[in-house]
Amino acid sequence: MKQTTFPVRKKPTTIIELLSLMRFQKASDLHLSGGLPPTLRIGGAMRSGDCPPFTPNEVEHLLDQILSTRHKELLRERMSVDLGIEIAEVGRFRVAVYFQRGLMTAAFRILADGMPSFTALGLPESLSGLPRLRDGLVLITGATGSGKSTTLATIIDEINRTSERTIITIEDPIEYMHGNLNSIVFQRELHTDVPSFASAMRDALRSDPDVILVGEMRDLETIRTAITAAETGHLVLSTLHSRDATSSVNRIVGTFPAGEQGQIRQQLSSSLRAVVSQRLLPGHVGGGRVPAVEIMFINTGIANLIRQAKDEMIYSAIETGLREGMQTMEQSLIRLVHNGHITMETALQAARRPDLLKQRLCIAGNL
Repeated sequence: MKQTTFPVRKKPTTIIELLSLMRFQKASDLHLSGGLPPTLRIGGAMRSGDCPPFTPNEVEHLLDQILSTRHKELLRERMSVDLGIEIAEVGRFRVAVYFQRGLMTAAFRILADGMPSFTALGLPESLSGLPRLRDGLVLITGATGSGKSTTLATIIDEINRTSERTIITIEDPIEYMHGNLNSIVFQRELHTDVPSFASAMRDALRSDPDVILVGEMRDLETIRTAITAAETGHLVLSTLHSRDATSSVNRIVGTFPAGEQGQIRQQLSSSLRAVVSQRLLPGHVGGGRVPAVEIMFINTGIANLIRQAKDEMIYSAIETGLREGMQTMEQSLIRLVHNGHITMETALQAARRPDLLKQRLCIAGNL
């Protein structure tokens, strides 16, 4: 492998050894596959262990230590399965097990100890108002590994600590465990407690919830039910695999048949409260990763743009909404460069509009 290596005293033979190694190396992710040594993502870069590669049988033996009978059934049926595990004195992890080239393969992601605050996550202060919302739809968007689940968990934790509400989460898998504090929290896991997000959403609406967290809006029926719930007095939190606020609106609207899209825009314009788009970037100092965040809060102007299908104007509306706590991804990147959190090269690679970003960095004196 071409990646930089990290030292391994001996090839791990148990999952506990592997996950302890992951924590010791301060890695965010671990990849296991036959023919490869343990491979870690450290500070955003991939590094392979300085030890012999695992055989396919060794990988299967390692994963057999964490897969339940039900997980194995799902793996046979779907060729992939997601789960959450907790190892005493090591931590909690999200695990994706799947096949590639006929070999069982897995990716582990370490989850934060405890429940981090918005400040600890490096998120803008303007997001601290999200837990105080009483109804509507809030979307946290971004690619896999951008920290969406952690942001959602932080919002749920803040609601749980500061208000008396009934919270139902629907997750695949359950990543962060929430105890009952001032609120009551019911956590349902896909394939263990419920067969699908859509059926879990229908069940949730009959269970007297104030807050519903849907791990991901994957299909039309789930999206339709989530929007309806947000319109009828519930606070609905969910994620989308979309790049920014504008593409999130397009993604939702585009899920519906053409004849329904006008009505969905009407519903979104009145029920959507915020879209938060995240990216995790390599930090300039001290390693680790830094969040770059686009924030769109729905005001009268943006609601009208959504309703009238003028999506191309949403970016400019966000850009001029600084006083309301909004910011585009480019504005976030400029601030991170100015504060020394990321390099200019990192910012340009992450920008949707690198020419515009470079021009504004020049004006700001960062180039």
